[in-house]
Parts: sequence; C-alpha cells; structure tokens
Amino acid sequence: MCTIYSAADVCRIYTEDKMNKINKAAKKGFTLIELMIVVAIIGILAAVAIPKFADLINKSKEGATKGSLGAVRSAITVYYGDMEGVYPNDNLSQGFTPKYIAAIPVAKVPPLADNAAVAAVASTSALTGATGGWAYVNVSGDSGWGTFVVNTVGTDSKGVIWTTH
Repeated sequence: MCTIYSAADVCRIYTEDKMNKINKAAKKGFTLIELMIVVAIIGILAAVAIPKFADLINKSKEGATKGSLGAVRSAITVYYGDMEGVYPNDNLSQGFTPKYIAAIPVAKVPPLADNAAVAAVASTSALTGATGGWAYVNVSGDSGWGTFVVNTVGTDSKGVIWTTH
C-alpha cells in the first residue's frame, strides 16, 4: 500500500525529524549539578590523599637514612678489619673517604634539614640536641668506640629513637 503525502505533510515530517535530532544532540552534555558533584568528590579525594603522600615522603627519607647508616657502618667495619682492630680516630674525614666509602652520605631526618656532617663525640650519651647529620664515637677508651649513629635524640615515624638504629 502506498501513501501519498502532500507537500505540507512532507515538510512537517521533515521538520519534526530535524527537531528530534536537535533535541537529542542538545541532551548530550552534563548539567551544572552533575559537574559540581564531580568536583566535590575530587576535592574530598584530594583532601584524603595529600596528607598520606606527605607521610610517604618522610618515610622514604627515613628509609634512605637507614640505608646510608648501614653503608657507613659496613665501611667502618671494613676499615676496622684492615687496621687490625682499630677504628678511625677522627670524624671519618682522614683516610676513610674515598678508600672505604666514596663520600659520607646525607642524613635525611625529617623534620631536620638534610646534613652530611659527621660530629665526633665522646659517647652516644653525649648527644643532646636535634642537629641532624651523623655522630661518630671516636674515643678509643669508650665502650661505644666506633659507633656510628644519626646525630639526633628524636624518633623516627615508628617512635624508635634514632640512636638505637
């Protein structure tokens, strides 16, 4: 069966079809409320994630310091073996670097500034402040002779005193 349309019917059908396509195209975007909800969710996620990220940075600095502490202690042990039972008598600046370790690494102890200085101390009980860097017991009569520690009385992120590492 064949339907004959008048020119007015064809124009009306064509116009309705075009309007339907335009209405469908206009509905493809997001409303302002939807966009505001997405922005609020992103803000909440950022507020939760940023403090965790800052904590991870401090933990990575502590890990690097503990690794450096082990490297210097190993170098001191090798020196002790080479010198047949004698530890270095200075602050590890003469005859120790670069033969046993290329350079004294930086101690990264949050919240103190990064520091590679080695303070020669009489004993680990002589540590009184939070200066950062390293401390080395260089008194041959002391029971802690040859001990190499982080030069602070503070604690790491787990609450352990740095000088006990």
